[in-house]
Amino acid sequence: MQLHKDDLMTSLLLKRHATLVDRMATARGLDLEEATLRGAVAPSELPDMVLRCVGCTRTVMCETWLDAQIGTVSAAPHYCRNAHALSDIAKRLG
Repeated sequence: MQLHKDDLMTSLLLKRHATLVDRMATARGLDLEEATLRGAVAPSELPDMVLRCVGCTRTVMCETWLDAQIGTVSAAPHYCRNAHALSDIAKRLG
């Protein structure tokens, strides 16, 4: 099966933003895979988080912010569309 150019672009876009969501969670000290396995994250939450990220216009700013982080941060940047979701997950994990 051959991928069309649009399908490839969509796949790359989703992968980029899935990586950003994971990196932002990691910066918050969260392991989304582990949180899902422990039941703190519903499987349907992750795709929703990625789609919120896709809709963001500050992707480059986010990547730059993430690249500059050392260690764990207490909150995602104010412009992050998943900041509240990540805070909620952190609370659920205790």
